[in-house]
Amino acid sequence: MIAGRSVLALITARGGSKGVPGKNILPIGGKPLIQWTIDAARASRYIDRLILSSDDDAIMAAAAAGGCEVPFRREAALADDTASSIDVVIDALQRVPGHDIVVLLQPTSPLRSTADIDGTLERLVESQAPSCVSVRAAEEHPYWTFRTGSDGRLARYAEPPAGLPTRRQDLPEAWCLNGAVYAAQVDRFLADRSFLTAQTVGYPMPAERSLDIDTPADVERLIAAVQNARLPFHDRPDAAATPR
Repeated sequence: MIAGRSVLALITARGGSKGVPGKNILPIGGKPLIQWTIDAARASRYIDRLILSSDDDAIMAAAAAGGCEVPFRREAALADDTASSIDVVIDALQRVPGHDIVVLLQPTSPLRSTADIDGTLERLVESQAPSCVSVRAAEEHPYWTFRTGSDGRLARYAEPPAGLPTRRQDLPEAWCLNGAVYAAQVDRFLADRSFLTAQTVGYPMPAERSLDIDTPADVERLIAAVQNARLPFHDRPDAAATPR
């Protein structure tokens, strides 16, 4: 619990990945990819219940073996390419009711740490916002991105104020979602049907922990990170949190 509020953590992992077949249980660093997220969540100081939503037998078996509760099988209609993650979260909240805060953890963000999960929850509560999501610094600033018209001419996606300096170090901050942690007050989430509203706050994460596994190249980057010992908080010998 955090500030007297119960926290449900939801790991979503469907079968049938096309970019990297079987990626959710792909062995990385001696354990399935999904185990990296399970370990980070189990070490949290605030998570009261950790569950999986999946339609895949192999993923469900791996999650259960790794210490994640698997209280139901996701319906096929919520496991195809057209299903939204919002509908999957709402389905889980209806199946496992009674919690004040929900935190969505995708197994494709394996380098997110326990400290990142707890930090997102702390910022959610301290800010009294309806939701808090993890972000990373944008690789390309919006003021430096363009679209092309039918005539091929460039137009900025975001127009800077007149006289704005164009040196990178002088640009205002710009952030991108990194997909690692989404947290929300349950009642507000159900009303808004979104983790992103005008009142959402961000929890900054560094680029090295913001890797999102979507392609074989991403898998190679993860393997390199593991081999170089750039491990998340819960895998460091000095990790302070106790797995639960």
